Amino acid sequence: MSAAEVLRAPVTVPLEPWATIIEHSPRLAATVDRYLDQLRLSLRPRSVEAADNALRIFCNYLVDEHPEIETFEDIDRSHIEGFKRWLGRRRTRTGQPLLARTIGQRLRTLRAFFDRITEWDWPEAPARTVIFSSDLPIADDPLPRFLDDARAARLMRSAAQAPPLDRLVVELLAHTGIRVSELCQLEADAMANVGQGWWLRVPVGKLHDDRFVPLLPTVVERIQAWSATHDDHGTGLLLTKHGRGLSRHQVGRILARIADDAGIGHVHPHQLRHTLATQAINCGMRLEAIAALLGHRSLRMTMTYARIADRTVADEFHAANEQIEALYVDPDLPETPSMRQLRNEHRRMLGNGWCTRPRDMGCTFESICEGCGFFATTVEFKPTLRRQRDHAAANHQPDRQALYDNLLESLDARPA
Repeated sequence: MSAAEVLRAPVTVPLEPWATIIEHSPRLAATVDRYLDQLRLSLRPRSVEAADNALRIFCNYLVDEHPEIETFEDIDRSHIEGFKRWLGRRRTRTGQPLLARTIGQRLRTLRAFFDRITEWDWPEAPARTVIFSSDLPIADDPLPRFLDDARAARLMRSAAQAPPLDRLVVELLAHTGIRVSELCQLEADAMANVGQGWWLRVPVGKLHDDRFVPLLPTVVERIQAWSATHDDHGTGLLLTKHGRGLSRHQVGRILARIADDAGIGHVHPHQLRHTLATQAINCGMRLEAIAALLGHRSLRMTMTYARIADRTVADEFHAANEQIEALYVDPDLPETPSMRQLRNEHRRMLGNGWCTRPRDMGCTFESICEGCGFFATTVEFKPTLRRQRDHAAANHQPDRQALYDNLLESLDARPA
């Protein structure tokens, strides 16, 4: 195998632990260790773990491909470009290429590392920026996976036949939209009566804040019934099993059993959060209220659900489509004011724009619409206008040429 073929071959060798990096490049390992110590002061353990993993991968790449590198100060643009190609050749345990979001996460972590050590004025920082936002792959932005109304109804009917704890778990997820990690951390006194209703205090979680979410009366009854007959076993938690708090794996298995009994296939706990948000937005609940319910910090996160089966868009589309179809299908249908206006607009379309003249007003221009004050055009017609301008110039018609030049200049002057 040639050298070029070796470089193009997928990398399938498992990553070496930090011990190998410490042995071959102790200064790299020391810088990362110092960096992770700083992260532990401000980030959650899982975030620090993700940074540890991404930086270890990069250091292993340097040890394997660039053993001459002793410190991050020696890194230049060529090493980043090589690392990107190296990531593109890597394969998962099942032999699949890495997902764009996985590659993006590792490159973002690496970029944050270089940005921070530069801001902190560490001597190990490269002299120039080596990784940019343009290096990050554009990941797909799929819609959240949610249950349609029929599958959601079957799931809840199946949950109604499940043991008390299983039913309570599913109903809490489905009716409050809390995350699995938040469910497992609910405290024994999480339920509180505020004003005229009951609320659930969701502990500090993913976004470093806590919140109150409203509870349905039926869910309140089930929580009270469960708490009255089950001690927290000293855990201080609302939901326990066999003397211990629930784990995300136990919650996943509970939901899997109920979904299997319902005959709707595999359901992930987070899908119930997506389902509640989708149902709420399509029933008219305001985005700000949904954001508060789900604990989103910005409406940008909540807007994702507005892309799913938007009934407002559907209603307006069908209403407009009925009128458009009437233009072509049955000209003898009674004319409403809006239908008459639509037909008139359609009939007055021009090759390079359209006429906005009221139907009852006489026309003083029979062949040069472009010079009329009622003439309107947009950027879509620029190719046609250019051809007309060129035709006027070729036929020595300076007035027509000046007319088209003015129209094109006015379009170019419009803000994008």
